[in-house]
Amino acid sequence: MDICVTSLLRDKGFKVTPQRLAIYSALAATRSHPSAEMIYNDLQPLYPTMSLATVYKTIEILKELNLVQVLNVGEDSFRYDADTTNHPHVRCLTCGRVDDLHGIDSSDFVGQVSAQTQYMLQGQQFYFYGVCPACQGKASAAS
Repeated sequence: MDICVTSLLRDKGFKVTPQRLAIYSALAATRSHPSAEMIYNDLQPLYPTMSLATVYKTIEILKELNLVQVLNVGEDSFRYDADTTNHPHVRCLTCGRVDDLHGIDSSDFVGQVSAQTQYMLQGQQFYFYGVCPACQGKASAAS
């Protein structure tokens, strides 16, 4: 995986740094859809001289290389996903957890939007909101 990222960075004229590789690896290794701040906090002990600005700049580069997608799930900051396939997400309104939703066919809905608006659609993102099973369990136990 790092070899592919290394090649992509070099091919597009970006420097390959340990911090950039670590940021991508951190994103690729998780399904928690972290924010830049979460990534920074996780990697800071390993890279004490790395700044939050480095994380943001690297994410922009990774986005440009189509290695991450940016999620706006209705919070103060963006979340990031190394799974760049087109898939919806669901966010818990209680704990903030964000999960992938795979296997949901949205082609009919996308086709309807395209037909109704006459837009040549370039992509879409779907977000759903609710209370995750863990938070539901906590609410039931507290009752």
